[in-house]
Amino acid sequence: MKEGEKTMTKPADDLEAIRIVIQALEPFDSKDRERIIRWAAEKLGMSSSPTLAPASASTLAAPQHPAAVLPAAAGSVSKDIRSFVMTKKPKSDNQMAAVVAYFYHFEAPPAERKDSIGKEELMDACRKADRKRSPRPEQVLVNTYHAGLLDKAGSAGQYRLNSVGENLVAMVLPEQITTDATSSRKSKGKRATRRVTKKIKGRSISSKAK
Repeated sequence: MKEGEKTMTKPADDLEAIRIVIQALEPFDSKDRERIIRWAAEKLGMSSSPTLAPASASTLAAPQHPAAVLPAAAGSVSKDIRSFVMTKKPKSDNQMAAVVAYFYHFEAPPAERKDSIGKEELMDACRKADRKRSPRPEQVLVNTYHAGLLDKAGSAGQYRLNSVGENLVAMVLPEQITTDATSSRKSKGKRATRRVTKKIKGRSISSKAK
């Protein structure tokens, strides 16, 4: 009897877990929900089953806000690599490689999306974005891999975006302009002003002495 009761309560526990997950994800839009679920799956050691995250995202998101999925899909189709690079403003070759991998994985038109990129995609993106092309694009991808922004894909020379690179492009870029340079210029200006003031005071004292 006790075993039967345990069997009956398990579906209720599952439904309660689903309810909690839905409530937690409800404030986010469809794209953020997919990202959160994917990261949670990786934390739980479920990254070996990539099909689970999209299925869970659509299952949870569709009943709540079915219309919210459409604008995201329509917006992604209208984007191109040039405008996306200009929006993210990568400052280094490593950031550029991560931006390109992100674009082809999430933002490119559905027919052009790819799970991984190689030197051809990187060079083509640099050309379209009017960005200086590296003479060794394959080394740029290797460097980006060692920087922890990309993972190696199955084929040689192919790299896929990982959660670190995804977080960089989605949350960090474009980087905000820091005030360090401005503060440095202000400090230099203050020091120069003090030097000029001292010179003026010195001349004034000298003229009075005469």
